Amino acid sequence: MKLSFHGADQNVTGSCHLVECAGKKVLIDCGLYQGGRELAEENAEPFGFEPADIDYLLLTHAHLDHCGRIPLLVKRGFHGEIITTAATVELARLVMLDSAGLQEEEARYQKRKARRHGKHHHGATEPLYTTLDALNSLEFIGRRVTYDKPVQVAPGIRATFLDAGHILGSASILLELEEAGKAHRLLFSGDLGYGGRAILRNPASPPQVDTVVMETTYGDRLHKQLKPSIDELYEVVNETLRRGGNVIIPTFALERAQEILYYLREGIESGAIQHYTNVFLDSPMAISATRIFERHPECYNTETLEISHDGNDPFDLPGLHFTRETAESIAINQIDGGAVIMAGSGMCTGGRVRHHLKHNLWHKKNSIVFVGYAAQGTLARRIIDGAERVRIYGEEIQVNASIHTIGGFSAHADQAELLAWHQQTGNPETTFLVHGEPDSMHTFANKLKQTRVVMPEKGQGFDL
Repeated sequence: MKLSFHGADQNVTGSCHLVECAGKKVLIDCGLYQGGRELAEENAEPFGFEPADIDYLLLTHAHLDHCGRIPLLVKRGFHGEIITTAATVELARLVMLDSAGLQEEEARYQKRKARRHGKHHHGATEPLYTTLDALNSLEFIGRRVTYDKPVQVAPGIRATFLDAGHILGSASILLELEEAGKAHRLLFSGDLGYGGRAILRNPASPPQVDTVVMETTYGDRLHKQLKPSIDELYEVVNETLRRGGNVIIPTFALERAQEILYYLREGIESGAIQHYTNVFLDSPMAISATRIFERHPECYNTETLEISHDGNDPFDLPGLHFTRETAESIAINQIDGGAVIMAGSGMCTGGRVRHHLKHNLWHKKNSIVFVGYAAQGTLARRIIDGAERVRIYGEEIQVNASIHTIGGFSAHADQAELLAWHQQTGNPETTFLVHGEPDSMHTFANKLKQTRVVMPEKGQGFDL
């Protein structure tokens, strides 16, 4: 039995782990690296294993940094079976097709740019994968699993998906491995949510195991409490609308967009938001994801389920506009004030939010509200860290808008919840820390007792 690491090792993107047991090779996730140009180049590098040798891919959830290189895996020879939850199948399809479209668009832009400068375009301007590659990868999706029901992946390998409470369909995965008369219980946390949030149930309690592979995104800090975070959101909206400005919320299309819609609806219904406002969900992917959410109430917590059963839409509110078309998105830029504009991407690495930042960041009457994690090297992180000017679409933009970071909406567990989750796994012999920046991982490692802690480097392998 072997375990090796091929992504999200001492960083927070590109999750990819390989288990070898009983003559089979099982991949846990195959995500895209996100951030600076170096990471974009890293996406195109070899995986560290032969894609054609992989028998199964178990997908924890549909975020791009967990599923975004699956089309490349297929393009390079994978022909095994992808196993995941039904909600993840729908969301991953959406995410991978969107990613392919963006890469094709970027490749066309780079080719035009090269031609304008009289240069010959070369391989670097080719997309990592195409829409056709993304569609091809969907052909390999096999079994759709249900939480808490063990699945015999192959002889000697049994998998149980546990509700991770992170996004719709997200899972931690327990592998029960047997080889040469030896048994081993290996648990992958996936990305863990935290308790008491809107829409989703709390993460399930993990079982006792021999080895844990767990995320440490917020291993070094505690989140702001949810109630003060919601109140702060309402306060920012009220104050910005009072001074005639717009509120720009860079939003992750999966979970965060739906969660913010949920709280805006609550704020308007309760009167906590004092002004009538137009709310624009300016993200085709977030719009589609919202429709997928509506089709999977089996993932809802009790409160959201009750709203849904009463015939109400938990994500609908007065003044809500879904803007799918590019022309509709461009028209939003003509709005001088009085709007809440939610657009992707959450880290401002691409998508429509960059246009809205370009039109709103320079004016002090506007507010920019970050409600999620921003990785090093991203535009969101530069703004959060206090940059006075940022470059957007080749133009230097002064940062004059009011900048707010509201941490309580994170879809990731904080240090206290990560520790509580780990404690329930018993006393695992080894805990591998992944999906975290080095400072966060080291801080979290120092909190763990009675377990050997390893922070693997990319390409490292271990015998179980």
